[in-house]
Amino acid sequence: MSKFIIEGGRSLSGEVKVSGAKNAALPILAASLLTTDTLTINNVPDIQDIRTMLGVLESLGCEILDFSNHKVIIRGSKVDGRDPDFVKVKQIRASVLILGPLLTRFKRVKVTHPGGCHIGARPIEAHLRAFEALGATVHSDDQFYYVETAGLRGRKVVLRELSVTATENALLAAVLAPGITEIRLAAAEPEITNLAESLNLMGAKIKGYGGHTLIVEGVSQLHGAELKIIPDRIEAGTFAIAAAVLHSDVLIDGYVPDHLDMFTSKLLEANVQIQLLPDNCARIARTTQLKAVDVRTDIYPGFPTDLQAPFAVLLTQAAGHGKIFETMFEGRLNYLQELSKMGASSEILNAREAIISGPTPLYGKEINSLDIRSGATLILAALVAAGISIITNAEMIDRGYEKIEDKLTKLGAKIDRV
Repeated sequence: MSKFIIEGGRSLSGEVKVSGAKNAALPILAASLLTTDTLTINNVPDIQDIRTMLGVLESLGCEILDFSNHKVIIRGSKVDGRDPDFVKVKQIRASVLILGPLLTRFKRVKVTHPGGCHIGARPIEAHLRAFEALGATVHSDDQFYYVETAGLRGRKVVLRELSVTATENALLAAVLAPGITEIRLAAAEPEITNLAESLNLMGAKIKGYGGHTLIVEGVSQLHGAELKIIPDRIEAGTFAIAAAVLHSDVLIDGYVPDHLDMFTSKLLEANVQIQLLPDNCARIARTTQLKAVDVRTDIYPGFPTDLQAPFAVLLTQAAGHGKIFETMFEGRLNYLQELSKMGASSEILNAREAIISGPTPLYGKEINSLDIRSGATLILAALVAAGISIITNAEMIDRGYEKIEDKLTKLGAKIDRV
């Protein structure tokens, strides 16, 4: 188990390039199961979750012809409906995205309960009900889900919730289903738009993405294509917060304004200076005292739940009392216990709400990364803190951030992995 050792108190400067979005790459990788042709996927982040997903796909028969320089070349011609490697499936929640493609292509799929970060209840009931609406039957036991169909057909699918992965799975299942599928209460995140546009490049016929009703006209087959993953808006936001809390001046290459409207609004409200530049770049600087603001997470285009924890570090350095209301996942405030060890002043009101008071000095401590986003949060706190911080379980952070220590070092931070 590796650790990060961070010396805090250093200002950052320079330019950082944002990696491709993990949450866009994972469903697009799953789409490789829908065709026997070769897909070339550009701007894929080289992180642990991507490599785990590639392992799941390989266990199903996909050939990974290349993964270098952020390009994946993958071919699904040998996929034959075999069961996946269930050990790998349990390592990553996004493995649930193999259900839709395998069901529509092979009419049956068996999969263990997916894994991922432990941040509250994350049921896949919405996925299963979508498959049933398309003509599948679902059974489960303590270990597995069994989904079968005589053949999916286009129908109206009303999702039980505005779930990103359920929307993606419904899309992946519907593209080869004969007839017209109407997906209502669809999530509208940029990652879904990236998936829909990629599927269309492969020959699918999808309309309405970016809104909450998707129309899918089923086609008989998909073909190979060259695709590109969008920049990771969560990574972009994380670096923006780093610049803000460290009185820094940082140019972020890969800050897409349309993907971060509410987040940008909250930064401006907190007295962070933001200059939006051409070609999806942004300059983040801070010269005045930060001001506390309230944050309520929500579905896109609301404030992203994955930036809630990192934003808490900004609130520790802001004047006043800022309230966090986490609407998406219960139990996603556990990182505050680690921040309190460093001197943060916070009060957890319940499983979804907390108040953070500032500004308070932070001090270097040994702290533990609980999940991907809390780990990034602790890195931000350690960069602010006086003295040396040790962050254990660094591998958890690697699941979502590509070479974060190298990027921060290039900006002037003192961070080492041991």
